[in-house]
This record gives sequence, structure tokens and C-alpha cells, in this order.
Amino acid sequence: MGGFETLDSAGRTARAYVAGGRSPGTSGVVVFHPWWGLTEDVLAYADRLAAAGFAAAAPDLFGGQVASTIEEAERLAETADKTAIDALALATIDRLVDRLGPGARLACLGISFGAHWAMWSPARRAGVVASVLYYGTTGGPILAEASVPVLGHFAEVDPFESDAWVAEFEGTLRSAGRDVVLHRYPGSGHWFAEPSRAAYRQEAAELAFERTVAFLTQHLELS
Repeated sequence: MGGFETLDSAGRTARAYVAGGRSPGTSGVVVFHPWWGLTEDVLAYADRLAAAGFAAAAPDLFGGQVASTIEEAERLAETADKTAIDALALATIDRLVDRLGPGARLACLGISFGAHWAMWSPARRAGVVASVLYYGTTGGPILAEASVPVLGHFAEVDPFESDAWVAEFEGTLRSAGRDVVLHRYPGSGHWFAEPSRAAYRQEAAELAFERTVAFLTQHLELS
């Protein structure tokens, strides 16, 4: 089990949930939460990463606000201060590096809304060497600004991430020379990996987690 730590992010106080070891040589994963906020599902996911041998940190991008409905979540996502989130993303990465020591290898993992920062961060911090996405994408120049490998988990049917858009996303990454592996999970929809959601599908979620740990172990060189 982890706990919350206070961060200084561009002169503001913020918090992140941190779990896992502190020893030099440990690899780290920064987890960016979905539009619901920093939910118990996300904390539990960070704890699972810690149990798998990684140090994990999950910043609270919405300052403690957690949505229970789609309408509330949309409001949080639409009104969020993206500049402040950028600063908090980097502050969390820097805190994890401080925890693990110079040369620490990190991955960034984004769940839905958080996928943007999982793709954005490697271009801003050299220690971030891999990106993992759960049913989320992003677009624009950042797709070619970094060269790290990408693992993506996507639903079979998803109104938020259409087949055409995911295919375009993958094509853009490949055109930029990126190593990318995207998985589709039959019988699943958006939020399939979050146990508190009606869309949760345990078999798909477990397979996605196993694939994530294997990917992280490969690219973070976990001993």
C-alpha cells in the first residue's frame, strides 16, 4: 500500500499517490488518471504496479475532485487547467526520479483522459523511456516529438475512440518511426479495466495488466 505525498508544482501545492520501493535501480511508472479523477481504481492499480516490483506515482490532476457521473467527469476534463496539469506531470516525474536516484528509468501510463500526458511526458523528460495507454489517445506534434515505444489497450467497441481514429493514431506513430503495439479486447468497452465501472471486464483487464507488466519489464530493464 502506498500513501500521498505533497508536491510543489509551479508554485502550487499538489499531491500524488506514491507506492513501491525507493531503492536505486528500481524502475518507476507515473500513472495519469482518467476523467473521473484520482479514484480508488487508480490507487489500486498503482499498488498492483508496486507489487509487481515498480515504484509508482499517480498525480491528482483535479486537486481532489472525483466525479461519479459522466456529466461531472466531462466538466472536470473540460475545465481542467492544462498548463497546471503539465507542470504537475513533470513535478511527479521529477519526484519519482528523486526517489529512485539519477538514471532511473521511467514509463508513463495514461488511462483515458490521462493518455495525453503519457504521450507528452517522454518529450519533456529524457528518463521516460516508454508509454502505456488504456483506451485513450492524443494527437498533434507530440506524437513525433518522442521516440519511445508505445503499448496501447483498446476496447472492441468504444464511442470515445473510434476504430478509424485509433488506426490513424497508430499510423502516425509508425510514420514517425515509433515502436507501437496496440491490443483490442473482444467484448469490451471504454473503462473495461476499472473495477468500479459497469464496463469492467475482469478477463480483459487482467490480460491488459499482464501485458503491461511484461512491456514495462522489457523496456525498463527491471532485474
